[in-house]
Amino acid sequence: MSDTMRQWLLTGHPRGRPIADNDLKLVEAPIPSPGDGEVLLKVTHLGFDPAQKGWMENVADYVAPMQIGDVMRGSGIGEVVQTNHPDYGVGDVLVGMTGWNEYTALNPETMERPVDGLSPTTMLGPLGTTGMTAYCGLFKLGKPVAGETVVVSGAAGATGSIVGQLAKIAGCKTIGIAGGPEKCAWLTEEVGYDAAIDYKEGSVRTQLKEAAPKGVDVIFDNVGGAILNDMLGQIATGARVVICGGISRYETGSLPAGPQNYFNLVFRRASMHGFIVLDWASEFPIIRKRLAEFVKDGRLAYREDIQSGFENAPATLQRLFSGQNKGKQLLAL
Repeated sequence: MSDTMRQWLLTGHPRGRPIADNDLKLVEAPIPSPGDGEVLLKVTHLGFDPAQKGWMENVADYVAPMQIGDVMRGSGIGEVVQTNHPDYGVGDVLVGMTGWNEYTALNPETMERPVDGLSPTTMLGPLGTTGMTAYCGLFKLGKPVAGETVVVSGAAGATGSIVGQLAKIAGCKTIGIAGGPEKCAWLTEEVGYDAAIDYKEGSVRTQLKEAAPKGVDVIFDNVGGAILNDMLGQIATGARVVICGGISRYETGSLPAGPQNYFNLVFRRASMHGFIVLDWASEFPIIRKRLAEFVKDGRLAYREDIQSGFENAPATLQRLFSGQNKGKQLLAL
């Protein structure tokens, strides 16, 4: 094993603009040595989420700020190659926050072990923060009831595709909003959405009226902006609007204008609620077991978009904001 490794450092805060090539820098660094109670992980995969742009902007107050020169924050999968912990051996696979490093030394008790019988990569998708976000946002706040209509924006993304399936398991009618015929076909033919709306093909509001003439009971929004406004225009009485993300703002870094149709919350006696999934961290082990059973029995399908090469980490992150990814965005080192 070489004495050095590569890592990506933050060199710019992309506030009010897209991520630029010079916001991240690839450098060489010594491979760390594990301290007492630590292990050395060789990172095999990285996972990507839109929230990482907010971390780079240094505006997300629910996580520690990222300073210039910090290793880029992110989740990953690693294999133990050295150990100073009695409960973890060489060859063990762990999943958690690794940062954009080829190797990292850490306390393995801060990480998770993969679920038996499933690929370790599921821990970055349906069984990881992605799945927890879908589950908690939908059931803790959306509270769907069988027979209700659930609409999901960004439905072809990693989180959105899981939300739709969980809503189907709960007995709801599901409508997904995505961009392009290929993604929309995937939603209805493979993911199991009852209907898909292509926001690139005409008015979302008009298409939503056709798909849900009696109104929408639960909105799970990953996009914000104009699409959220269109969805608010079609809510049913007593609707619950769950604000998960705002991918429409990530390229500019500025907050979108408030939706003009927000007063429908009054007319329809509806509620709108934002959340951070970490609020339910104590319940993650129980939720993960439930989601794992859904995956194993085939009720919860997932798609992975796996790119290759550690040097391609920034370009892989950018795929989230250009709509190139299909399912959970991963990178194999």
